[in-house]
Amino acid sequence: MITVLLVDDDPMVRTGLRMILAADSELRVVGEAADGAEALRLIGELRPEVVLLDIRMPVLDGLGVLERLATASHRPRVLVLTTFNTDDYVLRALRQQAQGFLLKDADPADLLAAIRAVQRGEPVLSPAVTSTVIAAATASEQAAPALREVADSLTEREREIAVLLAQGPTNAQIGTRLHLSLATVKAHLTRLFVKLGTDNRVSAAMAIRDAGLLD
Repeated sequence: MITVLLVDDDPMVRTGLRMILAADSELRVVGEAADGAEALRLIGELRPEVVLLDIRMPVLDGLGVLERLATASHRPRVLVLTTFNTDDYVLRALRQQAQGFLLKDADPADLLAAIRAVQRGEPVLSPAVTSTVIAAATASEQAAPALREVADSLTEREREIAVLLAQGPTNAQIGTRLHLSLATVKAHLTRLFVKLGTDNRVSAAMAIRDAGLLD
């Protein structure tokens, strides 16, 4: 019997998933969570073997759950199940050691097979997600030389902020660490985004990594 925790902020999605899993005698849903914070609490209490995890949720999103599970006493296998097949979501989830990534329109039989595979420790990617990963990896390889040139052009302060940004702190936390005002941090980030050719923190963090600033 494989124990499963359902994590999704949409009650109808959770109901649908529960019905699909109920048809399989080897799977048992042990709980449901509507946000990431509740998910972490239930993971600690119920200790499920597999978590079906949504990405976009209130309080704490799926990526935040994955990040916190890295140091948790009980780390279940995680199968990300989402409608968002974007480079940022897919790559960040996989980097944070999600064992699988499926879109919510996957066939029920594929979902059941994926849960079993993930429980065995086997990686699972839907065909659409595989294409996304391959495309992102190719783009990353092509962009890396140009990004390294950009990295060489950064000021010492911009490099400091870039490294901190990739580690995930808020603007306020970066300011505290570097003894800078919030306005100054925002100004540096704006210039950094322009130099990296990005328009958000996630893309910037990926570009910072590809530029070799975290080596």
